[in-house]
Amino acid sequence: MPESKTPKTERRSRNRLVKRLDVRLRKAQDSTSHTAHTRDVSRHGVFLYTQSPLVEGAEVELVMMLPPEFTAGEKCWVCCQAQVRRVERVGQDFGIAAEIHRIEALPEIPG
Repeated sequence: MPESKTPKTERRSRNRLVKRLDVRLRKAQDSTSHTAHTRDVSRHGVFLYTQSPLVEGAEVELVMMLPPEFTAGEKCWVCCQAQVRRVERVGQDFGIAAEIHRIEALPEIPG
């Protein structure tokens, strides 16, 4: 008879929105910008995928457009300062869990 497994206990203190968002990622010590996309996001954390290797503890800047679910009903460009908490190898990509320390709304640029 197979052994039953106990489900993992959810450690997050806030709900996350499962949503793929395009992200521009920049390491604090490197001015080069990298592409990434989210798996899920909350006001205090994000899990994203990128081809750029990062290490736990690294400080990163993330620029993305938040969906209406996080704003007052309007999409909004934001710049987030975050710290990498966990790194997982996923095929040729890296899965990155990061804790967001600061979020700043970016001004709209008239077209």
